[in-house]
Amino acid sequence: MRSIWNGTISFGLVSIPIKLYSAIEDSSLDLDMLDSRDHSRIHFKRVNEKTDQEVPYEKIVKGYKLNDEYVILEEQDFEDASPEKSKTIDIENFVKVSEINPMLFETSYYAEATKQGQKAYMLLLDALKRSKMAGLGQFVLRQKEHLCVIYVQNDVIVISRIRFAQEIRDSSEIKTNPDIDISKKEIDVAMALIKQYTTDFDIDQYKDTYTEDLLKIIKAKAKGKRPTIKKLTPHKPKSDDLYEQLMESLNKKGA
Repeated sequence: MRSIWNGTISFGLVSIPIKLYSAIEDSSLDLDMLDSRDHSRIHFKRVNEKTDQEVPYEKIVKGYKLNDEYVILEEQDFEDASPEKSKTIDIENFVKVSEINPMLFETSYYAEATKQGQKAYMLLLDALKRSKMAGLGQFVLRQKEHLCVIYVQNDVIVISRIRFAQEIRDSSEIKTNPDIDISKKEIDVAMALIKQYTTDFDIDQYKDTYTEDLLKIIKAKAKGKRPTIKKLTPHKPKSDDLYEQLMESLNKKGA
């Protein structure tokens, strides 16, 4: 794996030099956009809006429009904006991971200690495991500040980017109807159904079968064969009554 960020985790007065590696890889197929007439690939070009000429990548700069004029930013400007956050993840608080809203999680990275930071790394790892806590910090990655949670997974320190509170939309516009009457027998059967389906969480039992099925279709078409398509047979409950649907579900799972 290739590291995507070099810096330090700051744990009180202890600094831990680390490298970050992406812990996530996309399982979807890499599909190209083609011209339907001759199957030539479609390319996107960076074009000057005044001249309609393509602009070489090395000639592209970033700018911010201020008072109808662009202020051009250089790489050093991004680091100068917050030099400590561009190189350091400062643990500001410790919290329980279970208290973090799952909607906040974005993506995760593995943290690996450099040779000089291995003892301090293991100290933090062991302390997080014993306390069953996670650190909260902020750092700059790809010219953007991120909030992150630092915890242990499979004896490795994992750093997961999480969203700031202002990035979560207000749910007040989503309509629900708390005045609908739910009977005790309906909620009792719903709770029994949840209990019947309750298992220990094991992510390995869930697979991206859609991508696998799509790849089978691609391979069949490449051989000039007609892909075999699964027929969708939607389940129709025997009754429109909610309680009877719940009981049917309960009995089906039991069988």
